[in-house]
Amino acid sequence: VGLGVALLLLTTALPSALEVRHQRGDARSDITYGKPTVQKGDNTLLSASVSTTFRDTEVRGREVEPEGPRAPLPPGVAKFPAVGEMVVSPKLKSLLESDDGKLLRERLPDRIVGTIGESGLIGSHELAFYRGAEGLAAQGVDGARITRIDRYGNPDPTDSDSDPVLVLLVLVVFVVLLMPVAVFITAAVRFGGERRDRRLAALRLVGADGRSTRRIAAGEALAGAVLGLVLGAGFFLIGREVAGSVEVFGQSVFPSYLNPSPLLALLVAVAVPAAAVLVTLFALRGVVIEPLGVVRTAKPARRRLWWRLLLPLAGVAMLYPMVGQGRDGGDFNQYLVTGGVILLLVGVTALLPWIVEAVVARLGAGAVSWQLAVRRLQLSSGTAARMVNGIAVAVAGAIALQMLFTGTDSAYSKDTGYDVSRAQMQVEVPEGGKLADAAKALAATKGVMNAYAFQEGYVADGPGDEARWTRATVADCATLRQVAALPSCREGDTFVVRGADSDEEAGAAPVKAGGKLYFETSEDPERSKAVAWTVPKGIKAARSVTDPTGYKRGGVLLTPSALGSTAVPGVRGQIYVRLDESLPDAREYVRNTAARINPLEEPMNWVSVERNKRYDSIRTGLFVGAVCVLALIGASLLVSQLEQLRERRKLLSALVAFGTRRRTLSLSVLWQTAIPISLGLLLASAVGLTLGAVLLRMTGTAVRVDWASVLSMTGVGAGVVLVVTLLSLPPLLRLMRPDGLRTE
Repeated sequence: VGLGVALLLLTTALPSALEVRHQRGDARSDITYGKPTVQKGDNTLLSASVSTTFRDTEVRGREVEPEGPRAPLPPGVAKFPAVGEMVVSPKLKSLLESDDGKLLRERLPDRIVGTIGESGLIGSHELAFYRGAEGLAAQGVDGARITRIDRYGNPDPTDSDSDPVLVLLVLVVFVVLLMPVAVFITAAVRFGGERRDRRLAALRLVGADGRSTRRIAAGEALAGAVLGLVLGAGFFLIGREVAGSVEVFGQSVFPSYLNPSPLLALLVAVAVPAAAVLVTLFALRGVVIEPLGVVRTAKPARRRLWWRLLLPLAGVAMLYPMVGQGRDGGDFNQYLVTGGVILLLVGVTALLPWIVEAVVARLGAGAVSWQLAVRRLQLSSGTAARMVNGIAVAVAGAIALQMLFTGTDSAYSKDTGYDVSRAQMQVEVPEGGKLADAAKALAATKGVMNAYAFQEGYVADGPGDEARWTRATVADCATLRQVAALPSCREGDTFVVRGADSDEEAGAAPVKAGGKLYFETSEDPERSKAVAWTVPKGIKAARSVTDPTGYKRGGVLLTPSALGSTAVPGVRGQIYVRLDESLPDAREYVRNTAARINPLEEPMNWVSVERNKRYDSIRTGLFVGAVCVLALIGASLLVSQLEQLRERRKLLSALVAFGTRRRTLSLSVLWQTAIPISLGLLLASAVGLTLGAVLLRMTGTAVRVDWASVLSMTGVGAGVVLVVTLLSLPPLLRLMRPDGLRTE
């Protein structure tokens, strides 16, 4: 009960932790993105984004330059670092001082003069830094890379993404993770039920009546549940501190973030003892406790099916009105979603005892171990079903969620078009930078196989606002062949490209021999002026091919000497880098070189598929929660198994004394677990597929079963049971000793 309560409290604290992370992120926001630029004053600060990535982990970085004595300090920073100094997060400090951070240290050579406090970080393992800078204004304040602010904080704080499908995913994840915990707690309350009944029989012998024994049993359960609550609170406080020192799937929190909602914590404190008492009284309804023993030998009433079917049917009925609603029909009704999913999963716990009883009643002849197992299951099928309920509920929920994630995955991931077999990174050379020098530096970088250097820009057929535009690409012949099929090429050649993607050809400026095209000399409209360039008479035709970015470009291709020096500032340098993937830190070497070329622009790491970050974080949360729940269920199964074996110690010893082989008894224990778990997993698969299909129809997605995922989920459930069974074999062998027959 203590373990279950700890997990419940942790779950109720998660929304609070996510909200605090969101608030901390808003509080340190410094990028204005198109907001009116703040005028320079004694209370303003220039901030430049210099974030980077180290081995797939984001490192948040800012260069700061105060413009007056009242410039706003970043949250968590005591004073501004001077030029050549930086303040860093505690985790980044330890990384930079370790051997693992040697490559990152080359990129961040500044002297560390302090650490960022908790108020300036969103997690205990976040990598972040602020370093002193000067001359940022001369590089252009654009509100994106470099911005001027007079205070920190998001000017337009918004709630997190309220996409109805993502909200539905969050709801279902929480219900699916909490239901097995609830099942686990109700099962834990009934551990040791047979010994408790014998104690109650002894109390009957000294004068207690039937009603008193039930009150005593309820009191025992209540006391155990309250003690479990206290232990659970202790486990939670310990886990809360531990959570601050670990990172799971790239996510971390500070212990202070994990504060359960008082209302939800109160609900847990009331619900757990109440459930313990009700479950105990429910368990005693079919037991007659007499002064000389407990009567269980009477033929138990057959379990009825009709009311058990009502639960999943009612769950489907609650979800059915939202079928077809999709993303555009507004938010899903949270109460109907929660109620429907709970009823479907509770239906698993209601149907499983009936199915186990119905199946084992028809099982018979077989090996001795099989017969021992079947007879035990026939005598106590309820106990066997109760033991695997938690796994069945977890697997049913996992299958439904896996179907939902698989079905909606395409809506939250997109093909980037990048050909990662030809290049894996892209480095941008700043305006005015020397492309040839940058390309040479990258080509000489450890781990780089090729560096394709382009100068890219646009040219117009006139200087006015009504002019038509087309793309201009400047590169050497070998690099131009990455974007077009050239008839022949030597330095000084110019090409007009045919067969580009339709959106590039539509309305493009015409390219004719002897005609004039105009380059802009700067990206800044205030400093730019149009420079005319005459299309040479010997211009050749070329056919566009898909370039490494997955695009067929059009316009005009030029070798460097074909472009006049006055027009060069009007094109921006891009270098596509092909890596030696066998070198583990190839990307880090490229990032170090790129930081010297352009410190304000992080190299782009190409991926073939890009995912929605919020969708990914929900999926991450599911995996983290599933690991915790499966560990809890494994503990539940192990305790339950050991409890059953301990109660049957005398029987096991007697069977061994009569000559039953230990291997036979071990196999019988394995069969006793395998039969109900097989039935439970079959039922879980059926319910999970039903729930998954309904949820997919609710999101307006075609129903498609990913059988590999279904099998993997059931395999994980079966694996947990197998591990538990193997762990219970050593105690089983000890219980088979002859001294188990001793009695007093």
